[in-house]
Amino acid sequence: MTYTVNCSILLTELPLLERPAAAKAAGFDAVEFWWPFSEAVPADKDVDAFVAALDNAGVALSGLNFFAGDMPAGDRGLVSWTGRSGEFKDNIDVVTGIAERTGTKAFNALYGNRLDGSTAEEQDELGLENLVAAAQGVAKVGGTVLLEPVSGTPAYPLKTAADALAVIARTQGAGVENVKLLADFYHLAVNGDDVAAVIEEHAKDFGHIQIADNPGRGAPGTGALPLGEWISRSRELGYAGYIGLEYKAPQAEAFKWAIRPVA
Repeated sequence: MTYTVNCSILLTELPLLERPAAAKAAGFDAVEFWWPFSEAVPADKDVDAFVAALDNAGVALSGLNFFAGDMPAGDRGLVSWTGRSGEFKDNIDVVTGIAERTGTKAFNALYGNRLDGSTAEEQDELGLENLVAAAQGVAKVGGTVLLEPVSGTPAYPLKTAADALAVIARTQGAGVENVKLLADFYHLAVNGDDVAAVIEEHAKDFGHIQIADNPGRGAPGTGALPLGEWISRSRELGYAGYIGLEYKAPQAEAFKWAIRPVA
């Protein structure tokens, strides 16, 4: 099983730049991150330090989020955020530059919350424009933009696979083919989606899978979700990518469930 460790939610006892090495020490060869900087266009030295941490650890960067605003404060992306389109488009250039240095091919673009003072129609038009721009930007490195349904944030409009797929269909109508569904089995399940049915209908076209158990967004095996069955079925139906480990667990307990070869 090809797992990748989300180092923005796991190994958080460590400074961010030490987490890739910790993931490697735990037996993993790939990591993914939410946007690892506090601004859309970080200083060159900060980007250099991030890339060096990956290189020094000997891990692949399998996925990276676009800048999503202040996540701890509740922001969930700039894609449809009226008034911040320029900031998002500047971020596309930075993301693409990191991809050129790391070989990363998967980029999660959180859609953004609904805003007071903007209509849903206005936000969706902007969202389409920005997703197309992101898709065109990362196409230069053979990349895919990921669109994710999210739970726990009422103002975030994409809650089911169907919600995200409807937006993806609009991007295809606008001429881009490299926007794909990020199937986070935890978020879909919490939001009441029929995950098994989503897998049956769309697994071959998933851009990425992420997992956590429910309740609690804990490690696999701590809740009731049939994550192993869902992963296996996705594989049977054609999904061949990474499985992102995006759950909450202390470092000492984080990977006890995983069976990995003994060195």
